[in-house]
Amino acid sequence: MRWFWDDTDLANLNNFDASALRSPNPVWTFARTLINEIGKFHPMRFSIPLVLTLLAVTLPEIAFAKTADGKSKLVIIAGKPSHPPRMHEFNAGTQLLAKCLAQGAPELHVDFVLNGWPQDEKIFDGADAVVFYMDGGPGHEVVKGDGTRLAKVEEWAKKGVGIGAMHYGVEVEADTAGAQFKKWIGGHYEKDYSCNPMWEPNFAKFPEHPITRGVQPFQIKDEWYMNIRFVEGFGAEGAKTVAGTKFTPILVAAPSDAVRNGPYVWPAGPYPHIQANKGRDEAMMWAVERPDGGRGFGFTGGHFHDNWGNDQFRKTILNALLWVAKVEVPEEKLPRLVWHSNLSAAVVAAAVSPVSSMSTIDLARYIVHL
Repeated sequence: MRWFWDDTDLANLNNFDASALRSPNPVWTFARTLINEIGKFHPMRFSIPLVLTLLAVTLPEIAFAKTADGKSKLVIIAGKPSHPPRMHEFNAGTQLLAKCLAQGAPELHVDFVLNGWPQDEKIFDGADAVVFYMDGGPGHEVVKGDGTRLAKVEEWAKKGVGIGAMHYGVEVEADTAGAQFKKWIGGHYEKDYSCNPMWEPNFAKFPEHPITRGVQPFQIKDEWYMNIRFVEGFGAEGAKTVAGTKFTPILVAAPSDAVRNGPYVWPAGPYPHIQANKGRDEAMMWAVERPDGGRGFGFTGGHFHDNWGNDQFRKTILNALLWVAKVEVPEEKLPRLVWHSNLSAAVVAAAVSPVSSMSTIDLARYIVHL
């Protein structure tokens, strides 16, 4: 446990100086909260043995979320297909991404669920990160039901679990889960404030960030959402920290006036407040590092299934899936496992698969071998 602190931290802790506990490490986050809460009721001089005992008893699940074989664990939840073929192919896209990770990231264990929220929630046990690739809005899987799902994700986030949302999955109703999505991933798509045109941004430069590692400039047509409802202060202008959350825009481009003028996919628009921001850069993907020690990202592309055949598009998301689960992103490219024939095979496999969830070990039964 030596890596939890240095000599200065120990000295300050012995004198009950909570200023030493400002690391984003979830262990320190929990320790600070523990000390503060106990201090409200039992003002006392904290000793190292007391604090170590409390940490040893209460921290194992928070500090270590590894699988039995020592791997980090990622869970991807794919929503039900909702559009014509090759659009919103959440099941097929999730399986392709999981296969890439299974063969290119041996230090990561990937489980995924097809067709929405799992019937058996034990699949979430020990997850380092959970990513939602699905339809959103009022029918978002996270907000369905009596609020227990929303509360469950909130508990994960408090423990430092990474949260990701992809395409329509970044949209929630502001008064239902807007505050939570801002806290978990930094922002969300908001109906009548954000818009969803089909356009082809040119991503020519990237910030220094693990998600952009090895990614080359690319240009691709998608339903790229823009004018995201970010936490106040966050935006496409650059990295910024607000209230302990570090925000980094990942995919940034400036839409043309014609794009801003619409039509958008739905509602068709145009919106005067979108038109008024001519020339402004927009962030179509972003990442956050939260004060609870967890990470989050939002990605607004992913409408067209065939876009996973673009190396740079796919690489960006594979990097994000590694990063949000706190796995080192490699400098080299992940294996080129996705070809157009396999994109089609994944669509067919997803359509005929009789199961709603599986681990990457079972992928070969459902996707045509490369």
